[in-house]
Amino acid sequence: MFESLSDRLSQTLRQVGGKANLSEDNIKSALRDVRMALLEADVALPVVKDFTAAVKQRAMGQEVSSALSPGQAFLKIVQAELQTALGEANSPLNLASKPPVIIMMAGLQGAGKTTTVAKLARHLREREKKSVMVVSADVYRPAAIKQLQTLALEVGVNFHPSDSDQKPVAIVKSALESAKASLQDVLIVDTAGRTAIDESMMREIGDLHKTLNPAETLFVVDAMTGQDAANTARAFGEALPLSGVVLTKVDADTRGGAALSVRHVTGVPIKFLGMGEKVAALEPFHPDRIASRILGMGDIMSLIEEAEQKIDKRKAQKLARKMKKGRGFDLEDFRDQLQQMKNMGGLGSMLEKMPGMAGMAEMAEQSAAQKQFGQMEAIINSMTPGERRSPEMLNGSRKRRITKGSGTQLQDLNRLIKQHKQMQKMMKKMKKGGMAKMMQGLGGMGGAGGPGGPGGMGGLPPGFK
Repeated sequence: MFESLSDRLSQTLRQVGGKANLSEDNIKSALRDVRMALLEADVALPVVKDFTAAVKQRAMGQEVSSALSPGQAFLKIVQAELQTALGEANSPLNLASKPPVIIMMAGLQGAGKTTTVAKLARHLREREKKSVMVVSADVYRPAAIKQLQTLALEVGVNFHPSDSDQKPVAIVKSALESAKASLQDVLIVDTAGRTAIDESMMREIGDLHKTLNPAETLFVVDAMTGQDAANTARAFGEALPLSGVVLTKVDADTRGGAALSVRHVTGVPIKFLGMGEKVAALEPFHPDRIASRILGMGDIMSLIEEAEQKIDKRKAQKLARKMKKGRGFDLEDFRDQLQQMKNMGGLGSMLEKMPGMAGMAEMAEQSAAQKQFGQMEAIINSMTPGERRSPEMLNGSRKRRITKGSGTQLQDLNRLIKQHKQMQKMMKKMKKGGMAKMMQGLGGMGGAGGPGGPGGMGGLPPGFK
């Protein structure tokens, strides 16, 4: 996410870090590089001007603590101004209104609006413990109605049926009555998108807004459109009283122009980030965490929250009890660790949120590591329960059967067994001597690609270096 911008800014800040002091000359030089990084990231020009002016004013004002080096001081200023540009703090949804709380979604066709409705419905049901109903008022694209119905079933929320022969206003009135009658906490309305902004579209969506008087009017926009995202958001903001923005396809956006521009241009906060196709791929937007991630400083809080939500606590407790009783760490447990990491978005997603690991995250995504994690899981799945519990019973004929069943080579299976043995050793050290010995064990695990494997436990596959 935002790799290009992150790389350019990190490079600039490293150059400043080598200076003995913050002088007018080196500040101007650094700001030239910052300005170029922002423009290349497709950040709107007014945002670039305001941002660099604010950084210059604070840096020239010698806002420098004696505890900080010049590089650290400049980094702190840039981080603070990035956070200001993105929005001071997380802006939660207004769910305090009388139920059903109405959330209306607006945006152009292709921005991922219908998928975002499902993601938001899932978020509200699982994290906010709300009963949710969704409805599609997109009568121009019958497939959108069917798509939302399918997604509603997938995320476990109520779907109010609609038809392309109906008028959008009639659809939302019917849905509102149904939501009231069934005592729903939230009603999310998916409105029609167009390939471009036009007068009839804005008139229709304005009528829907008057009919519903929603608590939240969220504009859904594709982050990959860069500066155009901010311009489109401005047009919608002039037609509707927007309360927030949802940026989609952020995981594929290397530039970050939309994220840095849309808040400044619309004056409304970014509330969520869409991070992929899956219905779980929606993150609340935290400006401080994103600013930290852009500057390569990681995002530990998001990583912790993600772990709390996505790690299977039952399996984790089962493993802890097993280890406490002195029973070994078998290949079933190893497979569980691989699956837990996959649930966390994979190796690249985890590394991106760790301080100083953004570059390694990109390498992990591009390397053979991701493929080999899937390969390891396939190998373990091809074993019998007895073989998973006791890998030492794997003789030549069993190995041939397993590799044939998983479509892998003998060396792949042998590497897996080696990595599993390394993890077993580490687990024993952790049981006997706690965290200090565990870290020593990790440090000594060169073998199969180096330290820090699945779930932070074990050697990485070759190819991730």
